[in-house]
Amino acid sequence: MIRTFEILPEYLKTGTRGKVKDYRDWGIQLGRRFRALKLWFVLRNFGTEGIKQKIAFHIELAGKLASKIEESNNFELIKPQHLALVCFRYAPPGINDTEQLNRLNHKLLDAINKTGKAYLTHTKVNGLTTLRMVTSQTYIKEENVNRAWQLINDIAATL
Repeated sequence: MIRTFEILPEYLKTGTRGKVKDYRDWGIQLGRRFRALKLWFVLRNFGTEGIKQKIAFHIELAGKLASKIEESNNFELIKPQHLALVCFRYAPPGINDTEQLNRLNHKLLDAINKTGKAYLTHTKVNGLTTLRMVTSQTYIKEENVNRAWQLINDIAATL
């Protein structure tokens, strides 16, 4: 049954695979009909204008984060910011080896997620381990994104 519902793109891979039960693989939660029901509830709660305002705000937050990354000497955008998704990596000056940077970014990702203060995912873009931050949580505020960015920088400085 698990193999029937299993989906595992790079950004859903975690260090817990095989150690805990991934209940997301046990049912239809990611199926079309179930997602449609969740969308119906969102539309009923916020209305189309409310959803438009939230999406615009989430994209604005992602743009501000992308600007901070572009201004940083230690981080780089891997892809241009798209909607509320920002793909970046830690790339401190003096380290040019791709594999070393990939290991460093996995280490950074694990350290961030272990704090419980922010949760990022990763993916691979042209062989580069890429950190993914999404700014589209329903009740997110700019201060949440700023604190997450500060946390990312603080942890990166210790690596």
